[in-house]
Amino acid sequence: MTNFSSGIDEVKRADPAGVDMDPSETAEWLEALDAVVALVGKDRAQFLLDRLADHARMSGLSAKRVNVTPYENTIPVDGQPPYPGNLELEERLSAVLRWNALAMVVRANRAYGELGGHIASYASACDLFEVGFNHFFRAAGLDSAATPGEDLVYFQPHSSPGVYARAFLEGFLDDEHLTHYRREIAGPGLCSYPHPWLMPDFWQFPTGSMGIGPINAIYQARFMRYLQNRCLLQTEGRKVWGFFGDGEMDEPESIGALSLASREKLDNLVFVINCNLQRLDGPVRSNGRIIDELEAQFIGAGWNVIKVVWGSDWDALFARDRTGALLRAFAHTVDGQFQTFSANDGAYNRNHFFGQNPELAALASHLSNDEIERLRRGGHDTRKLHAAYDRALKHEGQPTVILAKTMKGFGMGAIGQGRMTTHQQKKLDIEQLKEFRDRFRLPLSDEDVEQVRFYKPAESSPEMRYLHERRSALGGYLPRRRKAASNALAVPALSSWAQFALDASGKEMSTTMAIVRMLTALLKDASLGQRVVPIVADEARTFGMANMFRQVGIYSPLGQLYEPEDKGSMLYYREDTSGQILEEGISEAGAISSWIAAATSYSVHDLQMLPFYIYYSMFGFQRVGDLIWAAADQRARGFLIGATSGKTTLGGEGLQHQDGTSLLTASTVPNCRAYDPAFAYEIAIIVDEGMRQMVEQQRDVFYYLTVTNENYAQPSIADIDRVRDGVLKGMYALDPSTQGAARVQLLGSGAILGEVMAAAHMLKDDWSIDAAVWSVTSFTELHRNGAAAERSERLFDDAPTTSYVTEALGATSGPVIAATDYVRAVPELIRAYVPRRYITLGTDGFGRSDTRAALREFFEVDRVAVVLAALKALVDDRTIGRTVLSQAIEKYGRANSHRVEPWLR
Repeated sequence: MTNFSSGIDEVKRADPAGVDMDPSETAEWLEALDAVVALVGKDRAQFLLDRLADHARMSGLSAKRVNVTPYENTIPVDGQPPYPGNLELEERLSAVLRWNALAMVVRANRAYGELGGHIASYASACDLFEVGFNHFFRAAGLDSAATPGEDLVYFQPHSSPGVYARAFLEGFLDDEHLTHYRREIAGPGLCSYPHPWLMPDFWQFPTGSMGIGPINAIYQARFMRYLQNRCLLQTEGRKVWGFFGDGEMDEPESIGALSLASREKLDNLVFVINCNLQRLDGPVRSNGRIIDELEAQFIGAGWNVIKVVWGSDWDALFARDRTGALLRAFAHTVDGQFQTFSANDGAYNRNHFFGQNPELAALASHLSNDEIERLRRGGHDTRKLHAAYDRALKHEGQPTVILAKTMKGFGMGAIGQGRMTTHQQKKLDIEQLKEFRDRFRLPLSDEDVEQVRFYKPAESSPEMRYLHERRSALGGYLPRRRKAASNALAVPALSSWAQFALDASGKEMSTTMAIVRMLTALLKDASLGQRVVPIVADEARTFGMANMFRQVGIYSPLGQLYEPEDKGSMLYYREDTSGQILEEGISEAGAISSWIAAATSYSVHDLQMLPFYIYYSMFGFQRVGDLIWAAADQRARGFLIGATSGKTTLGGEGLQHQDGTSLLTASTVPNCRAYDPAFAYEIAIIVDEGMRQMVEQQRDVFYYLTVTNENYAQPSIADIDRVRDGVLKGMYALDPSTQGAARVQLLGSGAILGEVMAAAHMLKDDWSIDAAVWSVTSFTELHRNGAAAERSERLFDDAPTTSYVTEALGATSGPVIAATDYVRAVPELIRAYVPRRYITLGTDGFGRSDTRAALREFFEVDRVAVVLAALKALVDDRTIGRTVLSQAIEKYGRANSHRVEPWLR
């Protein structure tokens, strides 16, 4: 039994036994309510009910009702608008789409048997999509700027074959594309799910990872309002449609931002949840009802909820039901049983559903078993769906969710419809294919069926004319994706926003402070400034961004309805309708979703934006790595700033705040350019290059920079041209003049470069050993360059290529020591390209709370550890005697330093 009430029981005057002690009084109350509805209308009746409920609460009474309505359609029959389309032609088109979607999966697995694919999901979602395609999804041609009519659609990923099938009829895809479904390497293939990286002119949004679509759709709708309120783009009238599965709503990301959508009154957002009651292995809520649960959840979050549960075939049964027998039966039927009903025929349903009691049996007595079998759920009825979409389109002040009940594997017969195994169904035999053809009255010969041929009606046929006419009336075809914005943005001269970093003159500052100063200056730029989007997850003051509150304001669609406590401060918390900062609260998933919306605006809106998301580095790639991967798939462009990065710079915070892995994770994302700069001028060079690549050249890359909160002297750079190439490629010598005499090469990155520089002085002063110091800004970039060079050498002997690391270090001598504030796997990325002995130091293991000095000694990445590593390498190279190393260990007090972590034992 479900824990959710259907809301259909009679109002009862309750005593402890729940018995109505005065039925006549109860009847009077109900009759009074009926009279108000009949004479004045539902709005007045609703008002009275709400006032009565408020009064009851003030009197100390509590309602036992939950936010669940009866298990029926929200929109009654008399509330349905006339259907504007040709139902017969739409049914024929849907049949063709179903066949082609099925055919591409069956053909792929008949030929290879290993490619997978999904039939049942689209079988349940076909009508949900088609009502939208035929009547609601507005598009704009990609040869022009986005118009107020362009909608954004997030497609349920397992249903991608159906979207391909439609694009095939529209002429965007051909037989060859469909034949290469899930075979993308050696032909014009189609990817498994929506992937913009793989199909950059087709898919707009990646939704293949469950839960990412819902949260991204919410923040995309919010970003559209942000653009409008800042007078950057007219988005009024545009909708964001999100098609998601009921099982998918169990993902935390799916529901984590529901309150944001209602709080900001995002009535430009519509969720359509395909409630086929099944996830991959079985029922979504076997012993409950997922539609009831979702209704309560969305109502509680402040959404407008529309249920589409039963198709038009049920209308006559509801009209005949004078006693509420159907609703009582539904209230006691759980989803596991509904699934069993859908998997069986009319005779079974007559006996097991309608046979529950005489009232139900009488309601279905005039129906044949075949007619009972054809009683459709609401998600397969285009008229019911149209009514729901139409109401959602017109609803104001709230986001809308449509809960559409469907059958997984609808129309797939005994082998697919409603079966536990239907999600894994990839193959059908000839008889099953013929049954499918007959079920949907497709004009296919037996040979067509046996060969599983794709079917496309003639262009002059009524079906094809109708398809093109409907899309023409709605502005064009979708999904389609814009690869680049119409206009590039000009990047201001580096000196106009980062002169302080180029001419730092030894001023102490952290690199976090440096990036914030640069961002503050960029916001003031006359051309680019308005396109910059600063994003934080409730840490702006930590990162020194409070000055931006007054400068550009914090975005709020309501403005500021209160007097802030710190109003008298220069840096008070200022919210504004046209505010530029997106302050997302404690939600890294929300903040990265906002970043994705801004970072893909060039494609979605033909408007280039430049987002900077600044966050605790530990809570970036670690916590929302899947969303960052989706951003990469979507070809995002922008900056991710991992502030307070590294494992030893955030001294007192301890294990969970110290980041030693984000750079390693970033190295796995192909279009993420990850850097760990040590100096302000390095940051300036990287940001300048990033902006030029992303907004001038419109390259589909994004940048991840780690910055620290440790204040130290920042050097000036007189000859920027000398270091620029090395900074961007990943490493350069701080002082090239030292390389000739150097007996050892010391590589340092980010927070640990200062320790490496100190180590070089110690080697000289204490042991008369000259060392050259290299700043490594990106082990990732060095690794990628090395891998490319290695491949070139392997495959193209006539054009030998040397990696940048090999070339740079090749002209030097002595062992190479690399130290970083990240795990050793990060500097290990370049081991294959270092031409001599190579020693790496890193911060493997769990972090701790302590001072920076203590932490660096503990992890053995401090200056002493670097010196000892260098001396040991020189010993191994037989350049110095072992006694020197022994003396150093004694001198620096490391003789008894035996640290063995439990995980290393």
